[in-house]
This record gives sequence, C-alpha cells and structure tokens, in this order.
Amino acid sequence: MKTAISVDDALMQQADEAARDLGLSRSRLISDALREYLQKRRRTLITEQLDRVYSNVPSVTERRLVRKLRTKLPAKDQW
Repeated sequence: MKTAISVDDALMQQADEAARDLGLSRSRLISDALREYLQKRRRTLITEQLDRVYSNVPSVTERRLVRKLRTKLPAKDQW
C-alpha cells in the first residue's frame, strides 16, 4: 500500500543512510522497522497483561466475590 507520511528531515536522512548501508530500499527499511516495533509492542502488551493476571493483588471483582463467599460459609465450630 502506498501512503504519505511526514517525517523529520534528520530522521529521514538517517533512514536513507541505514537503508543504503543495509542494501535495502527506504520502503523496505521502514516496513521492517514498523513490523519490528509492532511485534515488540505486542509482546510488551502481552507481558503487561500476564503481569496483571499473575500479580498477588486481587482485583475489585475478586475481592467482592471473596466477601460474598465468606458471608455464605457456615460459622466455624468452637471446639
């Protein structure tokens, strides 16, 4: 897909130099860089989600459920 974007002149010069050094077209360099960035972002988001799931801090919903369950449990026997 062709698209038009605005990029700082200095950044584009660096991209052109890198593309030349790597033997890639500017489009290929930018596509590869964008693909890598999006993969890294996706991995970061997944890691953040897993960190939340496995954290020791119960969610508000979990705390409410525990309170409800405690009220439904029979009283402890006094032995």
